[in-house]
Amino acid sequence: MTEVRKDIPAISCRDVSVSFGEVSALSDISIDLPLGGIHAVVGQNGAGKTTFARVVAGIVKPDSGSLLINGKKIVLGNVASSRSTGIELVHQSFALPPSFTVAEALEYGSGGGVGFFKKGDLNNRWRRHLEALEMDIDPRHLIQDLPIELQQAVEIARALSSNANILILDEPTAVLSPSGIAGLFKRLRRLRDTGVTIVLVLHKIREIWEIADSITVLRKGKLIDGPMELGRTKPESLTPMIMGAKDFKENISRISDENSDNKVLDQKSISTLPKNKKHALEIDGVSTETTDHEVSLENMSIKVYQDEIVGLADVEGNGQVTLLRVLAGLSDISKGKIKICGQEATHLNLSKRRLLGLRIIPFDRNMEGLSLTSELWENWVASELAVTPLIRWINPMKIKERCKISMSEWDVAYNSPEQKASDLSGGNCQKLILSRELNDEAGMIVAAQPTRGLDIGATNFVWTTLENARSRGCGVLLLSSDLDELFKISDRILVMLSGSIIRELNPPYDLEKAGRAMVGESG
Repeated sequence: MTEVRKDIPAISCRDVSVSFGEVSALSDISIDLPLGGIHAVVGQNGAGKTTFARVVAGIVKPDSGSLLINGKKIVLGNVASSRSTGIELVHQSFALPPSFTVAEALEYGSGGGVGFFKKGDLNNRWRRHLEALEMDIDPRHLIQDLPIELQQAVEIARALSSNANILILDEPTAVLSPSGIAGLFKRLRRLRDTGVTIVLVLHKIREIWEIADSITVLRKGKLIDGPMELGRTKPESLTPMIMGAKDFKENISRISDENSDNKVLDQKSISTLPKNKKHALEIDGVSTETTDHEVSLENMSIKVYQDEIVGLADVEGNGQVTLLRVLAGLSDISKGKIKICGQEATHLNLSKRRLLGLRIIPFDRNMEGLSLTSELWENWVASELAVTPLIRWINPMKIKERCKISMSEWDVAYNSPEQKASDLSGGNCQKLILSRELNDEAGMIVAAQPTRGLDIGATNFVWTTLENARSRGCGVLLLSSDLDELFKISDRILVMLSGSIIRELNPPYDLEKAGRAMVGESG
């Protein structure tokens, strides 16, 4: 591990500013993060968290300012310079080649280059590295065959192979199940105890209080406070700092008014739904063929009523992606039937299913939800054009105006509807998709991880929007590995394991029982 002095900050920024066009991502940030410990950097989407992490890692060159790592001034915007001082960044989107074995991916990711080697020697070398980190991972396994939490563990192992003393993780919990988050936090505490300084970009306050030693708050590219020791602040004081006191009060007031106007039910007061209600979705005995890339569905039956939010709880890799593809008409079924809003839809394509009222928020916003090289207004109107005759005249000016109104309602941070989707942050990409899908024409919403990567205010807005959709007669199937989210808004929860529904849970929900059910344990 690179030698560091213990009397100087691990990271020291002075007057760092970054702009992307007319958008100020960071504005005169000056901060000292002390050596050692786990530091959480928090804020809403567009607050500058990821930009800050990328400046430190040398990926983004600031317009002005200076940066010292372990007391050494680095070349700004130079990854090699940052890495030479002990900085490593683990991105939210994993970068190791999925078709490589763990050992091959670690060799490649560590900069081992191209050369001759014996597989046995390669496996043994990286097995020792993984064992030293107390990671029980077989170096012979393919990256794509590992569960998501172990893929992340390999990314961390790759970062630490260069003897890093400062490890930055951008939204590391976004793709993990509750057990995966617990495993990650255990690894991070162990690394902290060995002297590694850890910086986490996080959204969820509960996770911050569970793992962090100190907190830094960014808002709209500016430093609001920090680093603050965890023991010197309270959870209830953090949310107004993240959102801004005015925005926080307005958000709480708006959510309260909307819940009152639409009589949204609290989960503790929900009773069993009457069985004479119409179905928004009927999945009856659906099975799929086994493939190399998808977990098959086995005799799956799900009914979602109008005026109902059904949560689907599972650990990722148990068939939820297959289920979403089946509902979208993208994967064939070997038996069973599907009805959408009372209409037979088993053999319909996605466009015709959308005409019946189906709306889908996909798992992967970049690959399935958006065309990153297309303009915002084109992405926003794409699903509408998919179900209408293309021979009609299209008025781009009117569409752009509608797009601007919709994105404004969802608080999407953007410059122009003509800018590329790739220019948006991950959270704003998600809000663009939500603004397109959660409209008044929806009769059945399938929402896959709809709040992944969203800040506190946007998460509350999504929950309220789904509740309001339920109140106007829409059915919602919520696919989420976040039990807090499922408990918050679900009328009932189905537990999915290995492509089958194994249990139904009703409120009041029990965290321990739900967690056990998700891994197949009884009780």
